[in-house]
Amino acid sequence: MKKKLFLMRHGETLFNQLKKVQGACDSPLTEKGIQQARRAKDYFKENNIAFDHLYSSTQERASDTLEIVSGSQNYQRLKALKEMGFGSFEGEQQFLQPQGQEYFDSFYLQFGGESMVQVQTRMTKALHQIMEQDDHQTVLAVSHNGACISFLQTIWQKEKQDLVRAFPNCAIFTLAYEDQQFQLEDIIDPATNLSIL
Repeated sequence: MKKKLFLMRHGETLFNQLKKVQGACDSPLTEKGIQQARRAKDYFKENNIAFDHLYSSTQERASDTLEIVSGSQNYQRLKALKEMGFGSFEGEQQFLQPQGQEYFDSFYLQFGGESMVQVQTRMTKALHQIMEQDDHQTVLAVSHNGACISFLQTIWQKEKQDLVRAFPNCAIFTLAYEDQQFQLEDIIDPATNLSIL
C-alpha cells in the first residue's frame, strides 16, 4: 500500500536572514519564518492532509516549525534528520563558501564537518525506518535544506544539476513510499501554493 511522507524545510531563521552558514548551530525563527510555517499549516488544511505521525530534527528551528504547522507537541525528534554539520565553518558568512558540487560533497570534512554521503546515509536510513512502520501512513517530517537535498539526490530521476540547491523555507517535498522505495511526487512552496518541481 502506498504511503505518503511530507518532508519539509524549516521556516526562515535569523541566520538565514543574516546569510550565515547554519548547520549544527541553531538560530530562532524570524517573524517571516513563523508566517511561512503558518502558510504551510494552511496548505495542509486546505488540502485535507492530516498526519498520523510527526517527526522533527532535534534542532529548534525544525521543531518550532513542526509545532506551528501541526499545532501539536506530540512528535518525535530525531538527530538523523539534523542539518549537515559544517564543523568550524558554522556561523561564517555564506559568501565564504566555495561554489559548485564539490563544496557540498566533501568540502566541510577538512573543518570537522560532514560529507554529503554521510548526511545521505543517516537521512535515508531514518526516513526508511519511519515509513516502514505499519501505522505510519501519512507522515510529516521537518528537516533542513542541505539534509533534504542530500536525501533527494538518492532518488532524483532527472539530471543532478536540475536539483535546486536552495529551496524556499518551508518547502514541502511530497513523497510516495511503496515497496521500500521513495518517489518524489511534488515540491510545493506554501508561500505561493504552487509546485516548484
